[in-house]
Amino acid sequence: MLEKHSENEVHVDKVEQGPTSSIAFGLERIGLIAVRAPIVSCIVLLVLIVGAVFGIHRIKIDDSLSQLFRSDSREFHQYEEVTKKFPAEEFDVLVVVEGKNLLARNNLEKLRDFVTDLQLVEGTRGLVSLFSARQAPAPGKLPAALFPAQLPEGADYDKFIETVKNNEIIRGKLLSEDGTLALIVLSLDPEVVASSKLTKTVGDIRALMKEDLSDTGLNVQLSGVPVMQLEIRNAVERDGLTYNILGILAGCIIAIIFFRKISFMVAAAFPPMIAILLALGALGWANFNLNMFLNVMTPLIMVISFSDSMQLTFAARDRLIAGQDKFTAFKNAVLVVGPACVLTHGTAGISFIALQFSNSDLIRKFGEAGLAATIIALVAVLSLVPVFGVLLVRNEKTFAVKFQSADAGVQALRNFCYWIAVRMVGRPGLFSLIAVLFVGGLGVIYANLEPRYRLADQVPDKRQAVAASNRLDAKLTGANPVNVLIQFPKGESLYSPETLQTIADVHATVEKAAGVGNVWSVETLRRWLAEKAGSADVATLKEYVSVIPEHLVRRFIDAEQDAVVVAGRVPDKDSSQLLPIVDKLDAELDAVRKKHPGYEVAVTGLAAIAARNSASMIEKLNRGLTVEFALVAIFIGLAFRSWVVMFACILPGIFPVVMSGTVLWAMGEGLQFASVVALTVSFGLGLSATIHFLNRLRLESKPGVGSALAVERATVLVGPALILTTVVLACGLVVTVFSDLPSLRLFGWLSAFSMVMALVADLFILRPTAMWLINLHAKLQGTDKPAI
Repeated sequence: MLEKHSENEVHVDKVEQGPTSSIAFGLERIGLIAVRAPIVSCIVLLVLIVGAVFGIHRIKIDDSLSQLFRSDSREFHQYEEVTKKFPAEEFDVLVVVEGKNLLARNNLEKLRDFVTDLQLVEGTRGLVSLFSARQAPAPGKLPAALFPAQLPEGADYDKFIETVKNNEIIRGKLLSEDGTLALIVLSLDPEVVASSKLTKTVGDIRALMKEDLSDTGLNVQLSGVPVMQLEIRNAVERDGLTYNILGILAGCIIAIIFFRKISFMVAAAFPPMIAILLALGALGWANFNLNMFLNVMTPLIMVISFSDSMQLTFAARDRLIAGQDKFTAFKNAVLVVGPACVLTHGTAGISFIALQFSNSDLIRKFGEAGLAATIIALVAVLSLVPVFGVLLVRNEKTFAVKFQSADAGVQALRNFCYWIAVRMVGRPGLFSLIAVLFVGGLGVIYANLEPRYRLADQVPDKRQAVAASNRLDAKLTGANPVNVLIQFPKGESLYSPETLQTIADVHATVEKAAGVGNVWSVETLRRWLAEKAGSADVATLKEYVSVIPEHLVRRFIDAEQDAVVVAGRVPDKDSSQLLPIVDKLDAELDAVRKKHPGYEVAVTGLAAIAARNSASMIEKLNRGLTVEFALVAIFIGLAFRSWVVMFACILPGIFPVVMSGTVLWAMGEGLQFASVVALTVSFGLGLSATIHFLNRLRLESKPGVGSALAVERATVLVGPALILTTVVLACGLVVTVFSDLPSLRLFGWLSAFSMVMALVADLFILRPTAMWLINLHAKLQGTDKPAI
């Protein structure tokens, strides 16, 4: 019986013995074009590789923190308008200085010297610190600096420090209430932030930190959008190199261990590597920017292409062992396994197409890049595996004789697959029922996952920026801005009574809003003048606005003076916690809108955009994943022209997704952008094992061959390659755990886990389910005609 077949020989059907119709509509034959002229094909390949190298050099890095929410929505356009009119926050480096002895006289002197030196850093437009504070102005005179040139000593110094800590301008804004944390806001030139000069500028700031404050015992860290962008930029560049090296090494090592021949290792591992190179080059020529999602394109291409290259190489290897010459072996491998390769890339393509329904430009771009990479990977694998095999394999007869009797590694995997298959087909109805109940239970858990999003997840959490932001959250109410934009109606100026009253009402509303602190606006200056100078008239306000440095004025008043912002800060909480704060603030501003009709008052800022949009965007992606389940099942069923196949692939396709969701639930996590994108893509990629098994089962299902025997044969023939590819794919994806980006780490380990669960589903769910459906088909039709 099958024991002899599985243990002592490799069963290889001739192509013409299988079904005559191709499930890929003949598209697999593109793999035969290159093999007809392998030398010419290699020359063409070299030309393409050279072009790809130049294309890769064209790839730029998109390190914008708002990229995830970039869309055509009204809210995002409004946010963009605010950042253009009031660009300060996009270019602010936040220097966080903390220590119990911060306000000690010696430390304060050195901190002032440090602030002075910061103003000389190339690319600096200006800065704001506690040393920017002023004393109460004398009538008709500009106010003197709060900090004198020579600091007092003894009891006078202690009294002076109390004055500093109680100063209305800096208390709770630039200096924490307990006097242990100071914030220095350093404004950089926009051209510096957008260029490679940012690295040098931030490096110069760090050098000054070490030089001026190293012996003070103070802890100094950098945060702010430019620093976060630089850390993202560095992490993306570093991660790309890591993924390329580790992913390639994993594929090569596993291939050489099991194939034990360099030629087969090259045939299996090199096409995916070349697919990576060609795909990245094409993305470069197409002007795609590298970002936190596109950074996983390398391991994804490896995932997409390595599975099929291994299946093709295994199939050709089996035929060589059976005695076929290398041309015939690789040709038949393409004709037999190629259709499944086309179909697996097709399902992966559907996964990427599903991402086009996202509101996020970033995610849509990721879907477009993934679809393009999938097409390139398909052509590369189908063409290069047979080309490399024909060119590199030597002495086929000697190879066949050697491995017919000595193929321990692969044979061990075949025996393991046979052991599983026999048990799964023993009671297909029972195992199918258990699978339905188990997957249904996991589905209920998955349905209860809630959307989660934090801005810090986009930023490397092993660097300074996140740590510094956490300190600001703890001491100064937060580092993330929430702005209220006030646009004036025609006929109203900045200094008209109605405008100033509107600003005052908005400022007061934001100050009272729970969860929002560190509020600044023109009203801050008005209040200070009224209290300290005893003057609240418009002329005095105009005078002081005119003498304030322009980079400070532009934080609150746009150049045309037809709009202002009231700026507040919130801590970096999950979007589910921030949304009630933003919504409540927006609702409370309705009273201001009614009181001052004609003035447009809108809550905006990156934190507000994230809080409002993240949950709905994640939920929409998740709904798209549900639709994808049905679309992919129908697609595969139509390709195989079988309702049995359509229903057979549903449970094993859903299982990795709901199992991964259950793990997230057990860890107390919710659905983040990275996790839902990982599950969307992994669903399409995980079906690779299912499609290859069903394709082999289709070839094994012939009149007179029992369904149990067909399932066992298919399992033995494709199982070893599926196990090996899953190991390689999981290794290729799990290397992302070395990333500094939390979202990328989540994407990597969750995708790797999903791939392993896809193999589990293929071995323990697909086989009994397929056999039960085949038997049901036979009963309904009253015939032994193959159902697949």
